[in-house]
Amino acid sequence: MNVSYTTKQPDNFEQVYQLYEELGWNSLNFTVGELEKMCLQSWYVLYVYNEQQLVGMGRVISDGVITGVICGLGVLPSYQSMGIGKNIVTRLVAYCEQNRVIPQLMCGENLQSYYEKLGFRKFTVGMNKDINR
Repeated sequence: MNVSYTTKQPDNFEQVYQLYEELGWNSLNFTVGELEKMCLQSWYVLYVYNEQQLVGMGRVISDGVITGVICGLGVLPSYQSMGIGKNIVTRLVAYCEQNRVIPQLMCGENLQSYYEKLGFRKFTVGMNKDINR
């Protein structure tokens, strides 16, 4: 398998929609246009392709000065456990470090040990507030 990592946006954000659907991330019923806007407004986005198929991606949202929050990191189930997710994280962190931005992320407790193996450490309690969409 020959996957490629790029910051080049997809020609069609339908692929991002399909990724979110396959990962079960679209409980809020995002449209293709909303996902496109999400990507375009992110500070840094990395897309992973196997030939022309989007198989994974990750984003950093940041002001470009202090911190960068790694989010939207996902790999299609059929491509998981191949090192793609680890590679995405490594590249996102490297981009943050090159720009002197502190990389941070929030994850479910079930993923904490995965990110600790990649050099992250628990530092705070995350909270969110539900809104009507």
